[in-house]
Amino acid sequence: MKTLTVIQHTSADYLGLMEDHLEGRGIRFIYCRPFTEGVEVPNTRSVLDGLILLGGGPWNTSGARALPTLREEVLLARDCLYSGKAVIGIGLGAQILALAADGSVEQCPLTFVVDEARRVKDDALNGYMPERFPLPVYMRDWPVPPSYAEILAEDSQGRPAVFQIGDKALGFAGHPGFKRAMAEDLIMEFEDGPDDPGDMLVRLGASKPQIEDALVSIMTGVMQVTGLMKSGE
Repeated sequence: MKTLTVIQHTSADYLGLMEDHLEGRGIRFIYCRPFTEGVEVPNTRSVLDGLILLGGGPWNTSGARALPTLREEVLLARDCLYSGKAVIGIGLGAQILALAADGSVEQCPLTFVVDEARRVKDDALNGYMPERFPLPVYMRDWPVPPSYAEILAEDSQGRPAVFQIGDKALGFAGHPGFKRAMAEDLIMEFEDGPDDPGDMLVRLGASKPQIEDALVSIMTGVMQVTGLMKSGE
């Protein structure tokens, strides 16, 4: 059984709809919560088959609201890249992945939006990435992958929405398994939140069928690209 280490940056942001897809494939995942007392960022040796770095609500990778464990997580992601382990960055986690691979971050205000991503490579995720799919984003700043990264999809503004670094690392600017309840919990958990989120919460809830449909193909491709499942499984 493959085992993934999943780093959370807030209790409200977790794997969401992705959990069922991992469990259905017999892939174990262990949450690590460095924001809780006595919990530290794991070392590379404790990451068995792969690392997932999740979002962080209003936390960012630059400026006054920088993630407290940013340095340790960038080093961990870099070590996992060098050792050939699978790395998946989502939201804030995609920023950490970009920095670990010598990319950068574009400073942006906290954004809560349900955008649409457009595939820019026909063979993205081994051909499993939908041509268009919902892009729920709850994030401050935006990942800028390094020049050698492959851009797989873009958002409506032409920014990288999904990118691949090397053979086994993927960054998602939006959360492919995001749920309305997660956004509601993020809004309640932090004083620093989006302005007038009501309309976007309604849109996120209405987009759930499209998010679920897209996730079926996306997770198949993610499993193949990262090597967590063999092609055809």
